[in-house]
Amino acid sequence: MSRPIRVLIAKVGLDGHDRGAKVIASFLRDAGMEVIYTGLRQTPEMVVNAALQEDVDVIGVSILSGAHMTVFPKLIGMMKEKGMNDVLLTGGGIIPDEDMKKLNADGVGKLFAPGTNTDEIVNYIQKEVKQKRAF
Repeated sequence: MSRPIRVLIAKVGLDGHDRGAKVIASFLRDAGMEVIYTGLRQTPEMVVNAALQEDVDVIGVSILSGAHMTVFPKLIGMMKEKGMNDVLLTGGGIIPDEDMKKLNADGVGKLFAPGTNTDEIVNYIQKEVKQKRAF
């Protein structure tokens, strides 16, 4: 790849637990990716607008609040509206398996549970971006 993969890490809604998001951001940075962390209490609109402004390849959402069945569909819808079909939307947190499957079917990339090996996340992002984006 001619440039580092650009990843936006976001915390959407009132979920104030960001330790996991910061840990993942560090691992992605250590893997050579360029990481932008939006901070806490973002709206889906703020996340998508930041992703557009930063020209990211990946949006990663950390969610522990239980609002995943609201947040991810909003993000996917907004990304489609803005023509961001080649941007990977992924994430992780406390998300039941059946909800993960539904979100995957709706266009969200792989979702990771707490305790996932960070190499698995890095490898997944690298593989998906290589397939979705031409650079």
